[in-house]
Amino acid sequence: MTGSIDDGLIDFGNGQPSLSLLPVEMLRTATEHFLRAGDATLLQYGADQGDASFRDMLAAFLSRRYRGPIDASELMISGSASHALDLVCARCTQPGDTIFVEEPTYFLALHVFRDHGLHVVGIPIDEHGIRIDALRDALRQHRPALLYTIPSFQNPSGTTMSAERRAQLVEVSQAHDLLIVADEVYHLLDFDTPPPPPLAMHVSSARIVSLGSFSKICAPGLRLGWIHGATPMLQTLMRAGVVQSGGGFNPFVSGIMRSMIELGLADTCLDGLRRVYAERTASLCAALRTEFANAHFVEPHGGYFVWLRLPARTDASRLRPEATRHGVSYHAGSRFVGGDGFSDYVRLSFAHYEPPTLAEGVRRLAHVAARFAVDRHR
Repeated sequence: MTGSIDDGLIDFGNGQPSLSLLPVEMLRTATEHFLRAGDATLLQYGADQGDASFRDMLAAFLSRRYRGPIDASELMISGSASHALDLVCARCTQPGDTIFVEEPTYFLALHVFRDHGLHVVGIPIDEHGIRIDALRDALRQHRPALLYTIPSFQNPSGTTMSAERRAQLVEVSQAHDLLIVADEVYHLLDFDTPPPPPLAMHVSSARIVSLGSFSKICAPGLRLGWIHGATPMLQTLMRAGVVQSGGGFNPFVSGIMRSMIELGLADTCLDGLRRVYAERTASLCAALRTEFANAHFVEPHGGYFVWLRLPARTDASRLRPEATRHGVSYHAGSRFVGGDGFSDYVRLSFAHYEPPTLAEGVRRLAHVAARFAVDRHR
């Protein structure tokens, strides 16, 4: 069974759901429902903004889940959140521009920014999200093309930006005409209490574009997401050559997801993931408290990740090869910054493994970390 202890290596770097969580039967039902309708237009090049009926259905779904009104005219369909981020960079930045990111931040977003020749400046975060005082200080020194943020259940830290910080960030955007790119792919994956309203709710009042994805709330192989922004922003994105050449993205998969939402299966899938991830998070954190008496972490209330600080200032990058030899792996903290820092942190994903495997992975990690610390001080 994929994700079982018998597989050998337990890879906490695996940031995707286990095969058992993928909604194969739901997608089969939705696909049959979609095909029975006989809508052949979704086998043609799609409308630049995405299929209108799907955007209407998605707007209704998000309005219910965000607990606030979403206008379908402010939604554009993308291939994924990463695809959307690349598109925003292509249309809203120039090589050599400075951009701001939270520090730490999603390491593959850093790769996207590097591809576009952007100069990345990190803004520190704390338990309430991005530090607005540090952001204001940075704005006195730089004129960034955009700020990239993950407001809810941040990757990698698991923290959620408070309502106060969100309001302050909107004010900063308005005062400085600063484009905020909010990666909100984890927003709907809360375990108990929903996070504050998404920054998506402010796209009409500030320069904010929100990115969403079905990778996290349904299945990553769908390669389907959305961009939520004001009409001028969407028009800018739709003028991209890749859109003008081939039309909107993934119209056929959009039709399947339209049926998933219409039949109530998208809600069923999402709520099931939330329950499972809550159980897996609790198991992972219980194991960490047992095995790592002197390590620091904060138990997340949603998302995919726990951000663990190893004891004794252990260098996670240097530890990783030894850990791999002992059957456990992870992403080292240094991957999540543009420069130096967070060398004694590791990001642990709880999405891919069941509780017994998570506990065994923590046991292996604690064992090898303890041995590494002893050997280092000999």
